[in-house]
Amino acid sequence: MEHFIKEIQVRWSDLDPNFHLRHSVYYDWGAFCRVEFLVAYDLTAEVMEQLNIGPILVREECVFRKEIRLKDTIKMNLQLLRAKRDYSRWSIQHEIVKNNDTIAAVLTVDGAWMSTIKRRLITPPQEVFHVFSNMPLSENFQWLDLPASPEKK
Repeated sequence: MEHFIKEIQVRWSDLDPNFHLRHSVYYDWGAFCRVEFLVAYDLTAEVMEQLNIGPILVREECVFRKEIRLKDTIKMNLQLLRAKRDYSRWSIQHEIVKNNDTIAAVLTVDGAWMSTIKRRLITPPQEVFHVFSNMPLSENFQWLDLPASPEKK
């Protein structure tokens, strides 16, 4: 897939006392976008429950560039930034764009898959491999488990 973009509506309840977007809303939008991508490839909450797996985040960071206000139009993308080849560990990046041309924020998450029975990190089943192998790649995408470069002598 070349692009995955979701349109987002700014709601009154998303604003802080300065009348711009509350910081925590950016993270909620990221979760929404990632779940929408999984659902688009039929990896729903019900399927994950049947497979006894769930995604977890180990790091989440947002770099705020421009404020978002109530009447701004918002689009958010999703790109795979880094991953192990079995997709057991991954980083996803979102660009939040306002009014079609201004990057308002960049959200990056590092995640993994967990067994909901064993409560530990796992290599995900084939269903996850299918979904993540269809995720749009960042232009800076890199595999996390490539062999180390030989040292120059």
